[in-house]
Amino acid sequence: MAALTGESLDNAVGGLTVPVTVVDLAESSVRDLNRALHSPDAARTTAWRVLNPRGAHSVACGLAEELAVDIEGHVGYYCAGMNQRATVTVHGNAGTGVAENMMSGTVRVHGNASQSAGATAHGGLLVVDGDAAARCGISMKGADIVVGGNVGHMSAFMGQAGRLVVCGDAGDALGDSLYEARIYVKGTVKSLGADCVEKEMRDEHVTELAELLKAAERDEDPAGFRRYGSARRLYHFKVDNSTAY
Repeated sequence: MAALTGESLDNAVGGLTVPVTVVDLAESSVRDLNRALHSPDAARTTAWRVLNPRGAHSVACGLAEELAVDIEGHVGYYCAGMNQRATVTVHGNAGTGVAENMMSGTVRVHGNASQSAGATAHGGLLVVDGDAAARCGISMKGADIVVGGNVGHMSAFMGQAGRLVVCGDAGDALGDSLYEARIYVKGTVKSLGADCVEKEMRDEHVTELAELLKAAERDEDPAGFRRYGSARRLYHFKVDNSTAY
């Protein structure tokens, strides 16, 4: 693997400088990069910089250590999927399934994200500074997702737990078949999905949202958002409807 060391990067903690491992994907393969990120030596150099991703798929997946990985450019499918503990920053756009099945850590996309961003994510924080396409947060299971722009249709479909924050507008069928995930939207909602309803925005929700926006480094006023959640009608069995099942 072609890697350069000896550069310095301001650490987010205490303003310290730490060595950076630089990997150029014009010279190395994604497999080599991911192997290095998973190696026992990876944690010795906590800061990584990836050059020339050029839309490559599965970059920086399944990271289990507290690494900081900056990707300088656009990525393809499933970037930072199954993330644990690492902080992965994409300085560009991300393809389908960014942070898919994330368990913890932080993933930030400074551009736009394609469909299924944060799909099935169990924990951690996903921030998309731009727009996210269809099915953002599909089947989310506990993660927090903050989108600076708009989200596409069927976002948070079958969302089971966690919070989805949309600072722009939401497309059709928002929260369709929702379980217990919470949704906050600042802009307009084209339509709500089955069993998704607008709910009262109480003080505790304003406080919760303020904390999420702060974590995502957003400056929107939480009081300007509306809250949506499950009406809890779909997932309870009703004997009167037994012939329809």
